[in-house]
Amino acid sequence: MKRLIYLLISVAMTCSMQAAAPSDPDAQKIGSLLMEATKLPKDTNIPLFFARKFIGIPYVAHTLEVNDDERLVVNTRQLDCTTFVETVTALTLCAYNKEYSYDAYLHHLQQMRYRGGRIEDYTSRIHYFTEWIVENQKAGIVKEIQAPNPPFSSVQTVKVDYMSRHPQSYKALKAHPEYVAAIRKMEQGLTGLKFRFIPKAQINDSKAMREAVHDGDIIAITCNKPGLDIAHLGFAVWHKDGLHLLNASQIHKKVIDEPMTLREYLGKHPSHTGIRIVRINKK
Repeated sequence: MKRLIYLLISVAMTCSMQAAAPSDPDAQKIGSLLMEATKLPKDTNIPLFFARKFIGIPYVAHTLEVNDDERLVVNTRQLDCTTFVETVTALTLCAYNKEYSYDAYLHHLQQMRYRGGRIEDYTSRIHYFTEWIVENQKAGIVKEIQAPNPPFSSVQTVKVDYMSRHPQSYKALKAHPEYVAAIRKMEQGLTGLKFRFIPKAQINDSKAMREAVHDGDIIAITCNKPGLDIAHLGFAVWHKDGLHLLNASQIHKKVIDEPMTLREYLGKHPSHTGIRIVRINKK
């Protein structure tokens, strides 16, 4: 009987090791960060603690488009603005819930990246950040901040159709044109939704702004580009000279705490209209 138990344990360990092998560097990185989080002082800003651990990691686009079939991709070695935010948010949820395993991290990542947490095909992944906010707020993962007014003095009326109008720009839609109808239906469900945001002219270093936007909040930069809702993402960091963006930067080609203030940054991008604010929920 003992030999049978040992054999079963050995087989289980072997299968577990084989399953983890493809993402071993990422599993080690996540495990190390979560272990470090167990020793943090209680007043630590958890989202910023994790976000700063990725400073210097290269910016690489399309890291989720590596498989022919849809599956959960973990890549902590290359990040774009969305995968950076998702990676940090999943780690933060683990820490908030005192769950310090790689499996817990995978669970949280899948829950926020896929509609209802279910992986079916490319269309089950959340593609527009407005839907990411809506779905993850519904799941109790985040809360969008839309008050007080000011500084939340403008309203964004969402109108998205970029993906269905440019399927040739997406590997999965080129390979599976039958997905376009589902993408279009999703876009139509988002179009017309309204959200309060802070216009870029009102982003300043004031008491009202510091009370409205907290260190570690997710900043979603709104835009007026046809067919799109959000242009870029990152985390809020207050410095002595004002609000900054900790982000996976296409400009700097890496994760960076942007040296210029967010107000200056937005001023250099005419299509950027302001910011929506999303806060990771503590249980």
